[in-house]
Amino acid sequence: MDLSILTDILIIFGLSLIVGLVFNRLRIPPMIGYIVAGVIAGPSLLSLVQSPAQVDILAEIGIILLLFSIGLEFSFRQLWEIRSLVLSGGCIQVALATVLATAVALAIGRPWNEAVLLGFVVSLSSTAVVLKILHDRGELDSLHGKLTLGILIFQDLVAIPMLMAVPFLAGVAGGTGDPLLVVILKDFIFVAILVATAKWVMPAVLFQIARTRNNELFLLFVVCICFGIAALASFAGLSLAMGALLAGLLISQSEFSHQAISRIVPFRDIFTAFFFVSIGMLLDVGFILDRPGLIIVFLIVVLAIKFIAGSLAPFVLGYQLRTIILTGIALMQVGEFSFIITKSALDIGLLSRDAYQVFLVVALISMAATPFLILSGQPLASFVCSSRFFQKVLPGRCQWVATEKKVARSGHLVIIGYGVNGRNLARAARIGGIPHVIIDMNPDSVRQARKEGEAIIYGDATTEGVLDHAGIRQARTAVVAINDPVATRRIVGLCREMNPGIFLVVRTRYIVEVPVLREIGADEVIPEEFETSIAIFSRVMADFGIPDETISRLVHEIRSESYQFLRNPASPPPAQALEIPGMEVRIIRVAEGAPIAGRTLGEVLLKKRYGVTVLGVRRDGAIIPHPDGTCEIRAGDEVTITGTKDKIAGAIFLFSPASD
Repeated sequence: MDLSILTDILIIFGLSLIVGLVFNRLRIPPMIGYIVAGVIAGPSLLSLVQSPAQVDILAEIGIILLLFSIGLEFSFRQLWEIRSLVLSGGCIQVALATVLATAVALAIGRPWNEAVLLGFVVSLSSTAVVLKILHDRGELDSLHGKLTLGILIFQDLVAIPMLMAVPFLAGVAGGTGDPLLVVILKDFIFVAILVATAKWVMPAVLFQIARTRNNELFLLFVVCICFGIAALASFAGLSLAMGALLAGLLISQSEFSHQAISRIVPFRDIFTAFFFVSIGMLLDVGFILDRPGLIIVFLIVVLAIKFIAGSLAPFVLGYQLRTIILTGIALMQVGEFSFIITKSALDIGLLSRDAYQVFLVVALISMAATPFLILSGQPLASFVCSSRFFQKVLPGRCQWVATEKKVARSGHLVIIGYGVNGRNLARAARIGGIPHVIIDMNPDSVRQARKEGEAIIYGDATTEGVLDHAGIRQARTAVVAINDPVATRRIVGLCREMNPGIFLVVRTRYIVEVPVLREIGADEVIPEEFETSIAIFSRVMADFGIPDETISRLVHEIRSESYQFLRNPASPPPAQALEIPGMEVRIIRVAEGAPIAGRTLGEVLLKKRYGVTVLGVRRDGAIIPHPDGTCEIRAGDEVTITGTKDKIAGAIFLFSPASD
């Protein structure tokens, strides 16, 4: 038995693990580690892999599973929700990047078909890398995060026809030898059959398989669909990868797509590692060392093209300069689909090996640099937006567009962010007759708010000019309700600096942000993570039949205790206690067998003997306010008492079990 393939697999996995651990420490995406592992194991360095052809087969399986899972995760409903960002932003970014990259390739003497191919691959960015970084930074729901997501979705969609176009650019008509119109007709018929199958056949078949309640059978069926349709697509003139993507789309519209993706993901992750390792094995280290200047020049050109194209899309759509810069930086790397397209082009002879080597190095460096580029985006955006040059050249993008409705510029409320929270707050302020002004950077939200008669400023609240225009120095209260944690910190600091006496309320997603924001200057910080946990436990308790009064009391107590803890984490107050200068209010539960249990307040004489006053008694969900001397205290009652700390300490034994 030939054990060479097992040895190669062990070497690949071992190297990938070691390099992946190092790269994880450096916060570099794991796929870069796989490529580096391939470089180390490949023929240009250590030549550790003995069966590269068999590794290529495993890599092909990885591509099939990767595109199959992408198809499974695709949601037409989510696409429809951000359709304007996807279509407008994505079209502008992809078109401009493709044109610029193609022009550069033609200018240096590359053939027209290779130039178009390079335009395709440069226009695409890495969905996996960017979304992971934005998610970790809590910026996925920010304005630039949503815009970046929309453009990335469009790129993933447009990569499909790009991949289909590779054989035609090479002049091989998909490898079938048929005329172009015949190939297109065959592809159209194939896709039409898949659409019909997805709608009328696949849900019924999946239902019957699921009814067996056998996970192994379900997995086998999903794998058969994946590789079977990939093979059929190959016969129709499409690539195996394209067939796998269509297979994923075939299942994605059924109610069983989530089960399918959960079963296929472990296999996808393993075999995808082989693909990126095989990419690294193709990298010629000697070629790089011989041409460092050429690599650096092309890297700068590609990054510049990506930034220009990524920035122009939000610029044309009317976004603020800060959003323009952050979106452009987020899209500066080359994407994983680009590896698939160039590998296909290399296999059929469309792309020269030297051009492929340059692409690999540039793509690898751009992806590895992405975390550091995104990290530098916020400081760069703040610097540019505060620059007098850009404020003069682009005044409407750096500062504000005046409101159409004037509000009192003294003692008013400033609402920063017109999402769900900002919209509800503005509505409440309107009903309550509170003068208010809103700041938002989303042109669509601003247009809608003006139609509703709101006083809204279109501008970037991280700049002093916009806050000044909103009257932050004269405002009584400001509420920061945006989804960008970095921008939130900047806004809080500016508001506190410009108006030291303002009451500043901040909404954040995570509890860990609370002490940071309070240190910067926020008076109240409302973490959504904490409020969500309260909503969950409230509904669970209601489902178990706990009385509404008890739930409301627990919610009030938890909010009081936890928010007090968040204000001063170093010294949380005692549970169920409210500190007043010289006095203390405490809620105490009467234990079974306590000295006070079964006796009236008149008999105990708490006020006369112990200096403690009873404010109320809660019993079976009902409250007895200001009880008189005839009120009998029972075990299980919750008694609210007030007095000095010393007096309460002297009376606390009355509520505890009697000692022998």
